[in-house]
Amino acid sequence: MTTAATLSRYADLPALIGLMEGDEKHKGAANSTLDVLWVLYDRVLAVTPETAEDPARDRFLLSKGHGPTAYYAVLAAKGFLDVPTLRGWRAFDSPLGHHPDRVLVPGAEIGSGSLGHGLPLALGTALGLRARGVRRADGRPPRVVVLVGDGELDEGSNHEAIAVAGRMRLESLTTVVVDNASSAHGWPGGIGARFEAEGWVSREVDGRDHDAMHTALTAPHPFRPLAVVVRVRPENR
Repeated sequence: MTTAATLSRYADLPALIGLMEGDEKHKGAANSTLDVLWVLYDRVLAVTPETAEDPARDRFLLSKGHGPTAYYAVLAAKGFLDVPTLRGWRAFDSPLGHHPDRVLVPGAEIGSGSLGHGLPLALGTALGLRARGVRRADGRPPRVVVLVGDGELDEGSNHEAIAVAGRMRLESLTTVVVDNASSAHGWPGGIGARFEAEGWVSREVDGRDHDAMHTALTAPHPFRPLAVVVRVRPENR
């Protein structure tokens, strides 16, 4: 699909983001997602550029798509994108738009940016994989991980998806919520309580603590979907 990236470490991500010039990078949104994106692709998801079309791959859906530069940087670091592609991200003929396009961006599972759609799409993806009986080499179903923002959860479509996933006991589905205190309404008891009320397992971690995020994302949660709330400072939107 692409050649391997020469800049492939977590420490290289700021330099990769720096290749994408311009004033419309939604720097705060990118900053809030950078660490959890890295942990997912570096330590959690079973997907590589070579397996990006494998039906048994793990799937990552970026619903918080209005700040994609961190996502593009991680994809480049992991070899899904050629690093020089980042330089032209604002050009007319660039595949890298201000919102990711699954048709144009290698490794992207959905087109995103219109908030409220990612979690329902992830639910449908996980249910579809279950219905087809798709399994990874280890015998487990592929994981479907969706990243949303806390403000995005104000959209009603998310509440419907949360309810259905809990009732379907969809263990293969994980929702990562970036909590930067941008929600308009909030939830009694916190974000995790909203998921737990519908039968999910919820965990809350510091959004800069890579080991804590890895543990929260990989610890067992039998027969229940998982919500991981990653806290970042409110200014990092």
